[in-house]
Amino acid sequence: MTAGARELRVLQRVVFPDDELDVVPLYVETNPDRGAAELAAELANEALTGAKAGTVNVPVATAPVAETQSSIRFGSDVPGYLVDDAGPRRSALIAEGRRVSFATYFNAFPASYWRRWTTVESVTLRIRLAGESKVVLYRSTARGFSHPVETISVQSDQPEVVQRTLPLDPFIDGGWYWFDIIAGPGGTTLIEADWLGPAPSAPPGRVSLGITTFNQPDFMIEQLHRLGEASEALDVLDRVYVIDQGTDKVTQRPGFDDAAKELGDLLEVVEQGNIGGSGGFARAMDETVRAGRADYVLLMDDDVKLDPEGILRAATFADLARRPTIVGGHMFSMYDRTLLHAYAEAVEPHTWWWGPAPNTKARHDFGRRNLRNTPWLHRRADADYNGWWMCLIPTTVIREIGLSLPAFIKWDDAEYGVRARDRGFPTVSLPGVASWQVPWDEKDDARNWQAYYHLRNRLVSALLHSPAAKGGGVVSESLERQLQSLLSMQYSTVALRLLAVEDVLTGPGHLHREIGTKLAQLRDVRAPYTDAQAADDLDSFPPPRRKPPDELKHSTTPTNKLNLMTKAARGTMRQFRPAPERARKRPQMALPYQDAGWWVLAKLDSALVSAAEGTSAAWYRRDPKLFRSLGWRSLAAHRRLRRNWARLAQEYRAAAADFNSPERWRETFEASVNEPPAGQ
Repeated sequence: MTAGARELRVLQRVVFPDDELDVVPLYVETNPDRGAAELAAELANEALTGAKAGTVNVPVATAPVAETQSSIRFGSDVPGYLVDDAGPRRSALIAEGRRVSFATYFNAFPASYWRRWTTVESVTLRIRLAGESKVVLYRSTARGFSHPVETISVQSDQPEVVQRTLPLDPFIDGGWYWFDIIAGPGGTTLIEADWLGPAPSAPPGRVSLGITTFNQPDFMIEQLHRLGEASEALDVLDRVYVIDQGTDKVTQRPGFDDAAKELGDLLEVVEQGNIGGSGGFARAMDETVRAGRADYVLLMDDDVKLDPEGILRAATFADLARRPTIVGGHMFSMYDRTLLHAYAEAVEPHTWWWGPAPNTKARHDFGRRNLRNTPWLHRRADADYNGWWMCLIPTTVIREIGLSLPAFIKWDDAEYGVRARDRGFPTVSLPGVASWQVPWDEKDDARNWQAYYHLRNRLVSALLHSPAAKGGGVVSESLERQLQSLLSMQYSTVALRLLAVEDVLTGPGHLHREIGTKLAQLRDVRAPYTDAQAADDLDSFPPPRRKPPDELKHSTTPTNKLNLMTKAARGTMRQFRPAPERARKRPQMALPYQDAGWWVLAKLDSALVSAAEGTSAAWYRRDPKLFRSLGWRSLAAHRRLRRNWARLAQEYRAAAADFNSPERWRETFEASVNEPPAGQ
């Protein structure tokens, strides 16, 4: 934006959930002590550990300062929601004597993120409320300590505005602002509240949504309805691109016409062949840039449920960012709605593996432990990338670095974030911007046909970006996983991963050439192996032995490298003995997915193993010949990969500008229409 007059702009509105009570702790907190006992135990353990080490460091405060007035009651009830002139989801009635806190994921203000990445230097809290009450402003530090900033008394029963401007200077490493309301006699009505900041006097940036869908028409129609009802979010939308790559077309389903009517001219459905999530997202990027109207494209999956407020917040943050910035939303679990599955993510440069960013934790449950009592959430987390379940990308970034990696699925979002970072465009995973999705630990995609893409795309992205000589530990770690899968009798997974390495060795030409046809080959590769022959009824298999082998009772997770190597060596030695005939006729035992570690399966000759999503099971059977043949081939392929790493890295990096380009992708879009359907 050009320099000029500045005015207060809404950065973040205080909102309430609809009628979904299971997500209330993400918006409103009526129990400030949620998680306090857990925090106290952690701090005591840290102090004890420090004492043993001779370096005791006990914090001077371990819990937020609470009001001492005996008349204030902390209830577990939820305030009633009102529809006021401020609009739906903006107002609430707080009962007499109740204290309601907005130290929550969606309504606290993540000051350190605005301090670090935007031009905003102060934030103004503006609250409109009616009824005698007290408003207590709080701030926290990067270490998770919190304290009140000011207590404001409101005496009038008529609507009154409370407004305070607060500095962002102290938040260089972390910290949040929030407020509590304590209702007086007769209760209090919160009419609306906003966090505002000084911004250039300019229209807000325009956003195109890019949603890739594959045979999920019901999810897609529900999402379109939700968008059509979000009037404020519609104000910043330029287009809603639905990239339909399935055979069950969303436009042909009952209910689509009604959903489309709500969005009107905003909706544009683009049909193409199945070239994976990366093909759908690349198409949405390209359509947005070619149209030339939007400042951003927000990429989303079809099976997510989002709070449309996040669209406004992400676009506002990007508008006020110091440089073009990718703004990502967090992922909550579709099943445990208060469970934050992914907060900020990074790629470890030596092993080239994704995971939680430093100083963060996965699977945090706000239903058990609130923001006040979770110190690590107060430290700013810096991400390398954000998943494309909800991720806003400036069109200026797309024009400079190109479209998605032609990966089909997996690693396209991570590679894009790293690519952007290396070109000076950061990714910010912004608290308060989120969607709900089925988390990946509820899926079995590391064992099924997707195992190919997990490894192939990890290797390709490492060849493109890894700073380590010969890829660091990525090749040896991949070979180690091959051994684990072999010991687990997952021969189809090993075969797919072997094919992934062999394809990488052929060079970058295969990426676009096979993107629409590879899936059929992967299914053919898997089909002959018994571990890939799943059934949804356990009675489809011979009954397993009732009593597990005695040695399994003492099988534990490897706790150190020596223990791991010992278990792997013992499992490997068993492969030189033939499997007993009885193991071919009947599984030794049935194992739930979560109990089927490789160190357990390595002791068995056959096992009935369930899938992660709980819908099917497969009969794994030990085959020493397959173990040896696939093992030797894997070893040879990984040796070739390591030996040729430098040459391959040069080839892939030289070709990247072409295979990520809009021109190359448009050829693939057009070709996909004429290819036979690739079902997932």
